[in-house]
Amino acid sequence: MFSGVPAEAYMPPEANTLYQQACTLEYQHNFEEAILKIQEAIKIAGDDALLYTKLAGLLTETDRFDEAIEAYNTVVKLRPDDAFVYISIGNIYETQAKYIQALEAYNQALKLFPQYKYNYLNIANVEYLMNDYNAAIENYEKFLETYSNHKEARESLANAYLSANKPDKAVEEYSKLYEADSSNFKYNSNYGIALFQTENYAKAVEFLERAIEQEPDSLSAHMSLALSYQELNKKEEALRQYEIVFNQAPNLHSIRFDYANLLADMGKNGEAIAQYKIYAENYPEDVRTFKNMAIVYKRLNDYDNTIANYEKALALDGKDLDIKKELATCYHMRKDYAKALKYYDEVLQSEPNNYDVKVNRAIALHAQEKYEEAISVYKELLSQKENPIIESNLTEALVAQGKIDFDLKNYSKASEEFEQAISRGTKDGFAYYGLANCYRVSGAKDKAGELYEKAVELSPQQKLFSDEYAEFIAEMNAASSVKNPSVNDTQPVELNAESSEASNTQTQDGKLPSISVENGDENVVAVANVDKSKDLIAKGDEAYKKDNFDSAVENYKAALKINPSDEETLLKLGNIYKMQNDNGKALDFYKKAIFVNPDYADGWFNLGLVYANDNNISKSKECFEKVISLDAEYAYAYYALAIAYEEEDNKAEAVNNYRAFLKYNKDTNMVKVIEDRINSLQ
Repeated sequence: MFSGVPAEAYMPPEANTLYQQACTLEYQHNFEEAILKIQEAIKIAGDDALLYTKLAGLLTETDRFDEAIEAYNTVVKLRPDDAFVYISIGNIYETQAKYIQALEAYNQALKLFPQYKYNYLNIANVEYLMNDYNAAIENYEKFLETYSNHKEARESLANAYLSANKPDKAVEEYSKLYEADSSNFKYNSNYGIALFQTENYAKAVEFLERAIEQEPDSLSAHMSLALSYQELNKKEEALRQYEIVFNQAPNLHSIRFDYANLLADMGKNGEAIAQYKIYAENYPEDVRTFKNMAIVYKRLNDYDNTIANYEKALALDGKDLDIKKELATCYHMRKDYAKALKYYDEVLQSEPNNYDVKVNRAIALHAQEKYEEAISVYKELLSQKENPIIESNLTEALVAQGKIDFDLKNYSKASEEFEQAISRGTKDGFAYYGLANCYRVSGAKDKAGELYEKAVELSPQQKLFSDEYAEFIAEMNAASSVKNPSVNDTQPVELNAESSEASNTQTQDGKLPSISVENGDENVVAVANVDKSKDLIAKGDEAYKKDNFDSAVENYKAALKINPSDEETLLKLGNIYKMQNDNGKALDFYKKAIFVNPDYADGWFNLGLVYANDNNISKSKECFEKVISLDAEYAYAYYALAIAYEEEDNKAEAVNNYRAFLKYNKDTNMVKVIEDRINSLQ
């Protein structure tokens, strides 16, 4: 077995003299003369491996790599078991970036001399350069088993872990390096990137900021710092980093998606859309782009572009049920119920028990006047759980379907539908009017009279109901005045022309019953989402009362995902952050509250309080004055203004506002306090 360099053959004295002279010249860095001496020696002793080894080394020193390789190949022929010759050959190939040949040479050396552990480092370095990071990691680890304190190898191992997408391992190695020598640690950027990838964003920021201090133009550090700030919700800081990145590399499009997300999150909707479009041009297969662009367009109530982008997203990922749900909702809001139903049905093929989708599908059927289908779904839904809006919609659908069946002279079915609506407590006079007509046709005149009377009672403004009721009474009186009535008097009464026309009337206002929607919104509101939002807010309120602010925030934010324009929930979130002295987040949510409702006095007032806490007196005054412009009797806005004027040493205005506070204040406990304050200022 190979155990080292073999003994050299005997070298003739003349050759040995030339060899020694060459060594001296080499020591003096006179490599060319040294090469000539060795070449002369080889003429004398051409089978001496040592001479070719020396020649190869000298040629390498003068960058004559191909000649050096040729000389080493001669050595290999003379000494085929010399592992170190292969290592020397590998070094030359590695220098020439001929990594495949270098790896072959190093592996041959490993076969010949496996005890030489340092060769693992050579192999690992070449594998790293070949981007074969997993193989490099394996060999770095083998090397470090023997040379555990080898700093460069551990640095390379950390870098290989990062490149191999093993950030946890990379963090572990960088941490060891940093703890061992923090003052000379030179991998702040890589460590920060690894920390970011392991979602340790706060610590990532620490090292990325150091990296930028050391290397201000480090693009990768700025990129990762922008993303870390974004994850920490430090939006302004993230924005500044993105601006630096794009100033340095305007054609760097890979992070424009994240940049667009930040802009959208900051309410910069137009800018966000512009960035999404640039990203989409360069990455047209990334479905996330079109989904997020659709979300922004939906926020802007631009349903044409919302739908267009969701359709593009669906073309890229036809199995994404969330996209189909969004498309169904958008078409629903646009009252394109046929397309909405198409997507509702597709979703239900995959999620047949999805309650929320069934609710919306029933509403769409109702809107399309497909009352029987809607009634069936409404009843199924109510068998699962109570829902007051579905209860109302079912009642209205029964009335509408009853009208259709009555027009078709399907009196028995119409009667059943009207009766169900009445038993459900409908306040629609048409249900009683329609059922009265059914009974009248069937000859049950006593019941018809009661129902006509109820229809008129519920809808006194409907002249049709009262006129037909009067006609019915007259008809009944006329019939009762005839003596010895014949059998025909008990047969169904034929409706006269006026009565016939009345039976074709639709509802109290001449239209079929409308769909019940919450708050009278012009668009059909997805009932399930409304209920879900209310439930989340109620849970948030309960948690808030118990000082469980984390749970409150979680529920409020979940509710805002359903209805992002709910100014009261935005205000509640601002209040929590204000109590926690997080003025930045409090400001953010108060600003959102007044953005969605510019006339929201409470939002302006609380925004002013946060500005006051930050000693931004000018801004706080603007907010309090806005409150007063919206509600002249908002007492505490005057009180807050008075304090602000005191801060500015404007005693006259402070007094004026304290007096205004007393005028509108309803808290008797405050009167004496404010009067004393006024006296002290005068």
